[in-house]
Amino acid sequence: MNMLIRTLPFAALLAMSGTAFAQSSETAEPAEGGEAAAAEEAAEETPNALELNMGEEAAEGPGLGAVYIESTFDDWELRCIKSEAEVDPCQLYQLLDDGNGNPVAEINIFPLPEDQEAAAGATVITPLETLLTQALAMSVDGSQPKKYPFSWCSEVGCFARLGFADADIAIFKRGASATLTIVPVAAPDQKVNLNVSLKGFTAAFDAAAARLTQ
Repeated sequence: MNMLIRTLPFAALLAMSGTAFAQSSETAEPAEGGEAAAAEEAAEETPNALELNMGEEAAEGPGLGAVYIESTFDDWELRCIKSEAEVDPCQLYQLLDDGNGNPVAEINIFPLPEDQEAAAGATVITPLETLLTQALAMSVDGSQPKKYPFSWCSEVGCFARLGFADADIAIFKRGASATLTIVPVAAPDQKVNLNVSLKGFTAAFDAAAARLTQ
């Protein structure tokens, strides 16, 4: 994947160069009869890909579809996506490490409208080396864990989609920390426990939920 990322800009540059070369080759050949005037007019209307652009003032703030950090609540970030709506939708985000500062997984939690079966949902992304048949386990302050299946994997990692009832959210708000447990493919007899800090969760979740009613 790293090699692909490195070669993409170079490939794009080659494509641009080839397009510019094709355009210059086409306009270099003389046109016959009445086609000469049409070809000249088309050449004048077609922008030159190599022409210098003097730029324009960029709009302040993120553009449509851009993800930005609205605010931070202790160990949680409130990340929003720029949309055409009056209020941008937001989610709670936390990057999870192995205890030594090495990022391993991430969790996004988002409140849902009141007419939904679940009060909130979450997306957890774990490494590709996760043993999917063991599912994802989550517990709060050492309570009995719940298991959630993985939905799919991509180049980014493996995804699990979690649903939370009002009672679950209440437990998160009262809790100090949650634990996500995954099993690596290379060591199916071992478990990897990832700490999810709940410090700042209440304020962050309430802020995200309030945006749903604005």
